[in-house]
Amino acid sequence: MGKIVMKKKSTSTDMTAMCDVAFLLLTFFILTATAKTPEVLPVDTPQSTVQTKLPADNLSTLTIGKAQGKTVVFFDLKGKDVRKKALEFMADKYDVEFTEKESEEFGLMESFGVPIQNLKEILNMKAADRSKAGQPGIPKDSLDNQLKDWVLYSRKANIEVNNKELNFAIKGDAKEQYPAIKQVMDLLQDQKVNSFNLVTGLRGKNF
Repeated sequence: MGKIVMKKKSTSTDMTAMCDVAFLLLTFFILTATAKTPEVLPVDTPQSTVQTKLPADNLSTLTIGKAQGKTVVFFDLKGKDVRKKALEFMADKYDVEFTEKESEEFGLMESFGVPIQNLKEILNMKAADRSKAGQPGIPKDSLDNQLKDWVLYSRKANIEVNNKELNFAIKGDAKEQYPAIKQVMDLLQDQKVNSFNLVTGLRGKNF
């Protein structure tokens, strides 16, 4: 009886379909990802084990750090319509006129740190150039306390637009001296804002 010879089959696997799926997934993630906007005032926040998330809306963040060798405060506010309304209040207070285009741009921009009188210059810059503009911070001294007014009118704007009280977060550099942080805390407490968040970085509990 003749010997039966088994036909050998190739053990290689066709990876064409797998490569197609991989590239489709890669393309999907690239197209749906949102690029992180560089911070106008980068700060190294202190470390903490607390994992409390900040509110996604009805929030204003006051960032405290160093710029041009001195301590400055930058201001941020969530919500396009709230930002535009707050700008309207500030423009009336300081007698500064903004065009509709500038108002729209302000509604979309990130945090800023310039006096209201110089805000038009920042608004007319490209977004990528604002972080390089050397913003001097929002005035906060006794003779020109624009930061106090931004807090006041942002609260008023949020109530008008969202019918809710505005939440506040303080984001301070870990190397910043306590008096600089306390000055901002006192400013909030002077306006009866006694509850606010302190932004920190997450660290392991075994540290």
